[in-house]
Amino acid sequence: MTRKVRFGDFVREVSLKQNSLSYNLLTPPVTFSQSGNEIPYKPTKLQLRGIDMYRLLGPYVGQRLIGQVKAVVPLALYLFLFQVLILRQNVLEHGVITAGLVAVILGLMIFMEGLKLGLMPFGEVIGHTLPKKSSLGVVLFIALLLGIGVTFAEPAIGALQAVGSIVDVRKAPYLYALLNNWAGTLVLVVGIGVGLAAVLGTLRFLNGWSLKPMIYAALFPALGLTVFCMMDPELNKILGLAWDCGAVTTGPVTVPLVLSLGIGIASAAGKGNSSLSGFGIVTLASIFPIIGVLGLAIYVSMVASPESIIAASQVVVAQASSSWLQETPYVEIISGVRSIVPLVFFLFLVLKLLLREKIHEPGILTYGIFLSVIGMIIFNIGLSYGLAKLGSQSGSFVPAAFIPLESVEGSPLYTYSVGVSIALFFAWILGFGATLAEPALNALGQTVENLTNGAFRKNMLMMAVSTGVGFGISLGVLKIIFEIPISYLLLPGYALGILLTVFSSEEFVNVAWDSAGVTTGPVTVPLVLAMGLGFGNAVQAVEGFGILSMASICPILSVLIMGLWIQFKTRRANLQRINLLKGQEAVA
Repeated sequence: MTRKVRFGDFVREVSLKQNSLSYNLLTPPVTFSQSGNEIPYKPTKLQLRGIDMYRLLGPYVGQRLIGQVKAVVPLALYLFLFQVLILRQNVLEHGVITAGLVAVILGLMIFMEGLKLGLMPFGEVIGHTLPKKSSLGVVLFIALLLGIGVTFAEPAIGALQAVGSIVDVRKAPYLYALLNNWAGTLVLVVGIGVGLAAVLGTLRFLNGWSLKPMIYAALFPALGLTVFCMMDPELNKILGLAWDCGAVTTGPVTVPLVLSLGIGIASAAGKGNSSLSGFGIVTLASIFPIIGVLGLAIYVSMVASPESIIAASQVVVAQASSSWLQETPYVEIISGVRSIVPLVFFLFLVLKLLLREKIHEPGILTYGIFLSVIGMIIFNIGLSYGLAKLGSQSGSFVPAAFIPLESVEGSPLYTYSVGVSIALFFAWILGFGATLAEPALNALGQTVENLTNGAFRKNMLMMAVSTGVGFGISLGVLKIIFEIPISYLLLPGYALGILLTVFSSEEFVNVAWDSAGVTTGPVTVPLVLAMGLGFGNAVQAVEGFGILSMASICPILSVLIMGLWIQFKTRRANLQRINLLKGQEAVA
């Protein structure tokens, strides 16, 4: 006679290896002294062999290491093979680049573990406790400061600051000024934008506001300032940077910490059970920094002329001295400490002075913060010697497929049309593969599938977003090749996005606009930035920014279009079902 077994019990039984041990084998026999008293047992110091340490740490480290390997190795391997097989060029400094990529993998693994153990608990505790002990004004002020702090801790911000020296001051003086003379102010403005997004996102969680009006209200000034800047030939050159800044901000530090604060506040207020909780704040954190950077660029144009910026840059070059603080690895160490320690100090002050809360498990918290700092330092070193070098090298060699380059013997390698097609295909595969490797996209896809009860499957979302990013990066490369003003691509793209948003349901709007944020991870951003700048220098373009901004709008459009298609199919299926029922009633 068969016996029914729960599937969960079956999985547990077949997946677990069980060994039965007698308790007597685990405890030593009791010994007595001559007087008959029990002698206390003093265990010997535990000795771990190498194999024992491997068995203990292997699963813990391996699971975290594999996630970063999957994100970095396929991209690096693709760039290596494309450069060798298609462009017929050896990879220069391949040993240094390989060591840098290993540092990126290890640094990200350590940093993400430290983020989970050291920084995330701060956000969760503050998010749940702050609204209970403080007024709404104080809550929003803390959210603003937190948004600013996490921006400085974002790994991709370091990549943005590192490209300032590559820009030719004579071709784009205002762009050079923003990335060099005003670099600190630029990051601060981006941080203020993220902070304002955190404030509005928190208010949205508390009040259950729709995301659509907030998107319209945020895009109106962003597009208006874009039109204003495109009228000035010098300000027009900073548009790519401004819109790229929106993509750089939504990384592995900003999204989890700001979301944990916002959702914690909504949960504490009893309004965190909506299926829309967690969506929308990433969108706002992508748009508001764009407004801030455009405003800063306009201000710089009012206080400095292009001639004065060029003259000042020449004086700086003439007076430049090689300080040990500006050399590896000291610059990476200082950058890593500066990114994490001030943020932790701010969170600690809020917890102790404002909330007067006790720090739970301080040992684990300290361990997590230590890992965050060490991971950021190692990642910065890997960024300098691995991702930045590889991306810049690949970007500078790709134009050899269709134009002659001094650095590439026998270029162009193909006819012009074939070479341009190869360059666009290279960019599309790079964007498609990099996006599929993003862990955040997998998490978003699973969430969307659950919220839509399977109507919008995880694989459908991942394919839609990855395809959109692939086309976006291809458009960005096309923009650099033919020096198309970025505004000619952004304005129609966002106008179409607004139009599709009007006709889309709230759920698909939330998913589509947030999908742009998950595509710009700590691996993709430095790689694409370096590739774009290397590509731009090779074809002697004015600037190589704008690829990330196109990689943000295109997945929004692709997801919105797929959402409308799903809505159409659902309505048609419902109509067919209704007509079938009516026909059955008529027959009866």
